[in-house]
Amino acid sequence: MDLQKTDVVVIGAGAVGSMALWQLSKREGLDVVGIEQYGRVHSHGSYAGETRVFRTAVHEGGTYVKMIQRSRELWRQLEAESGRDIYSEVGCLSIAPEGFPDLEVAMANVREFDIPHRVLSNEELRAEYPQHIVNDDDIALLDEHGGGLRPEVAVMSALDLAEQHGARLFFNTPVIDIEERADGVVVRTTQGAWLAGTVVIASGSWSTRLRPQLNELLRLQVLGLTWFMPKDPEAFVPAKFPVFLRDAGAVHFFGAPSFDGYAFKACTNPEWPVFRDVSEVPTHHTREELIRIGQRGAELFAGVNPEPVRESVHHCAYTPDRLPVVDRTDRVVTITGLSGHGFKFSPQLGEWAAQLVQGEEHTVDPRFALSEHMRRLAELGPYTGGGH
Repeated sequence: MDLQKTDVVVIGAGAVGSMALWQLSKREGLDVVGIEQYGRVHSHGSYAGETRVFRTAVHEGGTYVKMIQRSRELWRQLEAESGRDIYSEVGCLSIAPEGFPDLEVAMANVREFDIPHRVLSNEELRAEYPQHIVNDDDIALLDEHGGGLRPEVAVMSALDLAEQHGARLFFNTPVIDIEERADGVVVRTTQGAWLAGTVVIASGSWSTRLRPQLNELLRLQVLGLTWFMPKDPEAFVPAKFPVFLRDAGAVHFFGAPSFDGYAFKACTNPEWPVFRDVSEVPTHHTREELIRIGQRGAELFAGVNPEPVRESVHHCAYTPDRLPVVDRTDRVVTITGLSGHGFKFSPQLGEWAAQLVQGEEHTVDPRFALSEHMRRLAELGPYTGGGH
């Protein structure tokens, strides 16, 4: 088989792959190829689903604050370069009982890093956001730099810019395998083979198929999305209804305002098991799951019809401690294991991918290295489920 030659191949053109292609295509004199098993901007990836929550008041801890701040800069840069609206800064409202651990961490972070915010008492929350049915012990944190991201628009914009800068993109082209050799990495696809100086694996939930060493580290968590129609859709528009996180007892909801004019996004996940391969993941909620989610939603949101007007099921690769894999080993850069909160960081991850390919200075946390993950895996054991 004849080998086509290039400097770098990016496998996967979704959240991370599109951002890596955008960043790599800006490097002077670098020949860049992107390969995607599905079409341009598709419904199969972890990023799909109209909106994603963006929050600077992260409850995962201070490690992520600098990542989110850099990502915010890059989201604005992507908007400016593409001329498209991607990041709607309507705020992010986190509602939970006073003293709830995740909320306490988020509050500590906004104070330490001087993030614009408001803390709302129970009375203020009820007065200002009557769309939420709040419990007597609930308070809220309004992250003023939070908002909603448009993932499909973001991925399309990054891919378009990559092509404008000279990257060559190939869609509907599954990768069969990769082979590391002394002279480069062979990437075999259904449409031919490439010899690349460096390969970036940004294939999300499919990463274990190309990097078997990830099999013991990663598990696939199912992420279900649902949209509900309120009796007063005007009350749920972005100007009046920020993106949100809700925690009430064991129930966790997250969602976004109505960008389509009639339905807002409110999601919680059934007790799905974890999986090893995408082929095992369910493709839809069951009728019973939708009924239960609707009942829970009606307890938390005012004037909501409890029947979802649409739903979809997605997946993401998780690590046991929810830290991502961002690593370069010889000629292969691997970014995976985003653990359900990766899309908001995808511009930073794409920038890191380009820096790792080029051997440039970077700010990747040493704990994200694959060797560190495997060391911790021996202590923690594999991911077994839970969370969102």
